[in-house]
Amino acid sequence: MSKIVLQLIDGQWRESHSKELIEVTDPATQQVLALAPKATHEEIEMAIASAKLAFLSWREVPVSERARLMLRYQHLLKEHHDELAEILAQETGKTFADAKGDVWRGIEVVEQAANIASLMMGETVENVARGIDTASWIQPLGVCTGITPFNFPAMIPLWMFPLAIAAGNTFILKPSEQDPLTPNRLAELFIEAGAPKGVLQVLHGGREQVDTLLTHPDIRAISFVGSVPVGQHIYRTGTAHLKRVQAFAGAKNHMVIMPDANKEQVLSNLVGASCGAAGQRCMAISVAVFV
Repeated sequence: MSKIVLQLIDGQWRESHSKELIEVTDPATQQVLALAPKATHEEIEMAIASAKLAFLSWREVPVSERARLMLRYQHLLKEHHDELAEILAQETGKTFADAKGDVWRGIEVVEQAANIASLMMGETVENVARGIDTASWIQPLGVCTGITPFNFPAMIPLWMFPLAIAAGNTFILKPSEQDPLTPNRLAELFIEAGAPKGVLQVLHGGREQVDTLLTHPDIRAISFVGSVPVGQHIYRTGTAHLKRVQAFAGAKNHMVIMPDANKEQVLSNLVGASCGAAGQRCMAISVAVFV
């Protein structure tokens, strides 16, 4: 029997009580690698409550300590780079080289998260008017959630939770149900790096689970990467419930080739830009314009 994908809730890896399971397959062989659960309502509530409680203490942790957590995490990601790429390649069908690039792009964001002290700096301006000074502070919001797509299961989760957590928030990750093994391994390494209980939660599922997160009163902010229709739904639903939402969806990307361009280089770049990752990326070239 295929293994059940676990969920990270309240600092522990738990098997879901859900009877609804989604097959995770190797696209190259169609072998079933694992079964991902659709989190139950009770499991979602438990994860949110844990993240909300953890936020009270995590926001008070000095920014230098939060930065050191990211440095330790970056070190572990580099140590396990090939292992992560192997997991990713198997569940997505990417080449090993593409999978390594996926992981590496995420590691670069963790490096940026380790610089959180400079990113959190506010501003002070004296004498903006007679007898008036102004000051601004950057403060964490609370419980944030990230909904990530199937095409970059390492890079895109790493766009989200390291920066949010380094800034003092807590985070609930809902990765794609098509390739949850890579995000789970990322979370395991984050716990190994010393992340406190409740700071990161990982839930699995589909639209029903996402809608619960979008409408829950204790979720303060939502980050999404994926298709246009889903992005529109997430943005409209989240903002209607007074949440901060960033939704990064697909695009119509053009490549303009000038008359004096190097033909061999253009053709090589055109193929890579349009067909890399099997074309399954939002920045893929879909129109080439020859001038």
